[in-house]
Amino acid sequence: MTDTRAPSGRGGVRGAVGAALIARVTGQQGPSNRRRVHETPGPRWFGPEAPVRRVHGDASMFVGGLAALLLQSLHPVAMTAVAEHSGYRGDPWGRLARTSTFLAVTTFGTADDAREAVDRVRAVHGRISGVTADGMPYRAGDPRLLTWVHIAEVASFLAAHQRFGAHPLDAAGCDGYVADTARVAEALGAQDPPRDLAGLMARIGAYRPELRATPEARETVRFLLRHPPLPWPARPPYALLAANAVGLLPPWARTELGLRRPGGPAEPVLVRPGGHLVTGAIRWALGPGRPQHRAPEPAAR
Repeated sequence: MTDTRAPSGRGGVRGAVGAALIARVTGQQGPSNRRRVHETPGPRWFGPEAPVRRVHGDASMFVGGLAALLLQSLHPVAMTAVAEHSGYRGDPWGRLARTSTFLAVTTFGTADDAREAVDRVRAVHGRISGVTADGMPYRAGDPRLLTWVHIAEVASFLAAHQRFGAHPLDAAGCDGYVADTARVAEALGAQDPPRDLAGLMARIGAYRPELRATPEARETVRFLLRHPPLPWPARPPYALLAANAVGLLPPWARTELGLRRPGGPAEPVLVRPGGHLVTGAIRWALGPGRPQHRAPEPAAR
């Protein structure tokens, strides 16, 4: 998730809003985790100019994260594993905090901390297995399943960044982002993750025959889009994020999930400005012009 360090010495409305947002996204351990990620000296997996730092440090991740969850839900086996083992309904904010912490550590943290984070996730995956409603056995550590989760996530994060990011990437940067994220995916056990944008799109296409909207997927859509676990004052801006997340989905994915393109053909005029407004507000709350990382150490090779 975004690089959510609270800048020192910032007060007033911006400071209060930023602190509340950070607390919601990163959980109770957020402040200590941020200090460890950004202040511990040592080599990183990714150098200061790596595209993955630009993407994962931007407010557009809030839109991309929602789009990723919707797209990932279309794989019946992955959706069964999430529904049975992730606890996303009972503790959605806890799951968000764990995910955002993992992204922060592997993107901005030291190489040692990134490896430890990957090892913890692999250990959790090793304990998760089950059987789908169709009688198909599964395990969370299955390389093909991990690859689907990875490519759906990367495609969604990148699409959101290119549409709503403060500094969209050029073509070489997009390829670089896919290559950067492949390093983490491979460490997690994914199966030959793609390393450029063309390969990413081709791999998603290769999964199409396996994808469909199960009852669990439709329940996820209802939970994320219609009944989010948020107080009422937060729901209007969330609705704008959610509408733009739906707008990022490929047309075939929206059709499978029973979703319409928000705003129809007028979506660029009626819906996208709301996405820019909310991501801009998040960027403002977290502080403009903040560095995406604090440690200048070289990338680990």
